[in-house]
Amino acid sequence: MTSATKITAPELRARKGRGPKIAAVTAYDATFARLLEEGGADVLLVGDSLGMVVQGQPNTLSVTLDEIIYHGRAVARGSTRAHLVGDMPFMSYQTGVVPALEAAGRMLKEGAFEAVKLEGGALYAEHVRALVNAGIPVMGHLGLLPQSVHAMGGFKVQGRTEAAAERLLADARALEAAGAYSLVLEAIPSEVARHVTEAISIPTIGIGAGPHCDGQVLVCYDLLGMYGELEPKFVKRFGEVGKAVVQATRAYVDEVERGEFPAPEHSFGTPKEQKPAVEHTGAKPVVAGTPPSYGPASDES
Repeated sequence: MTSATKITAPELRARKGRGPKIAAVTAYDATFARLLEEGGADVLLVGDSLGMVVQGQPNTLSVTLDEIIYHGRAVARGSTRAHLVGDMPFMSYQTGVVPALEAAGRMLKEGAFEAVKLEGGALYAEHVRALVNAGIPVMGHLGLLPQSVHAMGGFKVQGRTEAAAERLLADARALEAAGAYSLVLEAIPSEVARHVTEAISIPTIGIGAGPHCDGQVLVCYDLLGMYGELEPKFVKRFGEVGKAVVQATRAYVDEVERGEFPAPEHSFGTPKEQKPAVEHTGAKPVVAGTPPSYGPASDES
């Protein structure tokens, strides 16, 4: 049974080593937030993945801070228990610590977020430290970094060489030391994820990083079978909602075309007790705004 108690950053950090494992899902609107939370999701992440799965863009780079804030407000309206995290979009923090503070501050003040997530390792440790010192919980993100898709040559698995795995570990330790309360590991070998998870004191949340992390995250449209443009190996479809939507729409179109919808039970009738607007008594109805006529003037005083 899912607890109604609000999930916080300190609680998630405390799950390290004792469980239960963290179940995180992306969400982009109030309806999905309500349904995913009802299903037991611990964390709702407003990811910049919305650029791809909501806006139809080829990557996440075009997503703006205003858009993340807009979707954050919507998700917050549909959620009462889950921990709400927002992705800091491309170029909202890369240019310096001060811009990062300003962007993250807006996300908490205007977007109703309870934490922010940013991509990158030791290079951004100073940013993380400044945010944490300002009272803003930070979730890190290592491995495949969607905002660096061009630098990485595409959406490719990271950390496959010994040197790359060591850099990952060094970055994880740098983010931990800077005050991050958790860390997403994306698209890295399972054993590398295990090594990182065992070496740091904050929980790791995997996506394409194997079973040894302290939690998992998936894009909601992926786990529901609603997004087919990209089908990463690590995605499991826990439902085929996309097919159900197509089938339901076909049934709707068919009934509309054949005149079966709307049926009488979907239409409004006139209650029997309702009286006509003007009763036919023989008298002329009075038009609104027109003074009533009392007949011809009389000479009698």
